[in-house]
Amino acid sequence: MQKRAKVDQDPSLIDPHANDDYPQHYLRQILTEVRCIALVGASPRSDRDSYQCMRVLLERGYEVIPVNPRAAGELILGQYCYPSLAAIEQTVDMVDIFRTSDAALGVTEEAITIGARVVWMQLNVINRTAADLAESAGLKVVMNRCPKLELQKPYCADLGR
Repeated sequence: MQKRAKVDQDPSLIDPHANDDYPQHYLRQILTEVRCIALVGASPRSDRDSYQCMRVLLERGYEVIPVNPRAAGELILGQYCYPSLAAIEQTVDMVDIFRTSDAALGVTEEAITIGARVVWMQLNVINRTAADLAESAGLKVVMNRCPKLELQKPYCADLGR
């Protein structure tokens, strides 16, 4: 009996996040349904991407809760900053992760614990273990995308509260 050569499958068939090519309707649905977004890694510095993202999300009518232990107790864009997701005393629909790919797993575990419905990992934040964990807990997942940039695309241009 001859051995068959092992053929690697196309990773996009195995892992839905392999190419980060999310359908527009999937991203639009998330951005339409969520109301309250916890932004983990929020910065009080206006030159930071997390600050700019938070500003646009607020301008579009989302409730944004900044999370950063080093800025806890401060106001970022007029919003009280919390030290952790667990410290937030209200329902959070989406957790937007402005942290490293390695840190995304711990943040995802916290997001599941607080009952978030979506985990959104920012540009260059990719953690397949975190994505699998979130999806197995029933959460929607986006990796390597920025909601600020998605809101500027034609398919989301009409979204606003």
